[in-house]
Order: sequence, then structure tokens, then C-alpha cells
Amino acid sequence: MPTLRRRLGAFLYEGVMLFGVVVIAGLLFGIAFQQRHALHLRHALQGWLFLVIGFYFVWFWMRGQTLPMKTWRLRLVTADGLPLTLRHAVMRYLLAWLWFLPGLAVACAIQAQGWAVVALLLTNVLAWALTARLDPRGQFLHDRLAGTRVVGADGMR
Repeated sequence: MPTLRRRLGAFLYEGVMLFGVVVIAGLLFGIAFQQRHALHLRHALQGWLFLVIGFYFVWFWMRGQTLPMKTWRLRLVTADGLPLTLRHAVMRYLLAWLWFLPGLAVACAIQAQGWAVVALLLTNVLAWALTARLDPRGQFLHDRLAGTRVVGADGMR
């Protein structure tokens, strides 16, 4: 079972990788729709990025790991230890948004701005990370709900 620290390290690296994915996808969207202002077609861009990020994760998870997971020697399997199916990968992607959406919903509901939004998001991420402490196998809640688990790719802890 990989340590929480190792899984969160891969999580941060994943964010760095996603930056590049989002920039390229945003550029392609902007070119395709001749977007000249950031707020023009904002919701369409957000939907496009949601789909692109989803495709990125589902594609790599069905193959067992993303590049950051390879770097941190992690692998994603079903609860039974088998490769992920499309259903498992999509379910995990949707459930993984719970790392952020509750905090964003609270921020929106109380009309938080600036550092208050950051604080709410970080609190949400920390609370979600702590769900691994509640699971007997140390898995995050979204993995348990999706029927997946993160394991060491080479037997490392």
C-alpha cells in the first residue's frame, strides 16, 4: 500500500501535467472558435476542458497509470486488482471532482472572494485527503466509491 505522502506527491505532479494539457486544449479551443476575449464562450470552454481532462485521465487510467503515477511508482486497479474498465475510469473521474466541488460550492454560496476561496478549496482538499485515514486499506473515498484502488507499481510502500 503506497503511503499517503507518495499519493499526494503524485497528485501535485498531476496538477503540473494538467497545466500543459489545459493550455494546449484552451489554445485549440480559442483558435477553433476565434476567441478574442477570455469571457467569450466561457462556459463552452469550461465544458470542453472538463471533457479533455476527463479523456486524459480515463485514457491513462485504463492503461494503469498516468506519467506522474509512473514517476511515483503507482498503479490504478479495480478493487479486485484487475485493470480498470471504461465504467470504472469514468466513475473515478467524476467522483474525483469531489476533491474540489464542495469547497467551490461553499465559496459560491457565501460569495467568497480572493484568499477565502483558496482557503475553502485547500480545506476541502485536506478533508478529502484525510478520508484515506478512515479507510482500512488507506484508500481515498472516491476510489472506494468507484471500486478502484491505488497500489504500488513495483511493490514499494
